[in-house]
Amino acid sequence: MGKVTGSGEGWLNDGLDLPGADSGLWAPGVDYISGWREAREVAERLNRALLGVGLELSAVRAAASTNEDGRGVVRLTGWPGVVDQLAELLEACADSDGGAA
Repeated sequence: MGKVTGSGEGWLNDGLDLPGADSGLWAPGVDYISGWREAREVAERLNRALLGVGLELSAVRAAASTNEDGRGVVRLTGWPGVVDQLAELLEACADSDGGAA
């Protein structure tokens, strides 16, 4: 699996506020890396899907993180208008499938 970079190399620094590993306290003995790796794989899959439906990663993207216990977390971050477009796409998919899965 290749890395998803979206439009341009600076997509991580586009002004969207993503909490990182330094946004909280790290507890000694907690394995944050394996949780983050699992979350990263899923976030990259979601980012490829976002690109596949025509959304720019500079406007909306998934990012890997961990919680205080080291469990992987995927956060969706984006500009409100673009996240609204994503919600419309998901609602249209749910409607065409006869409802939520």
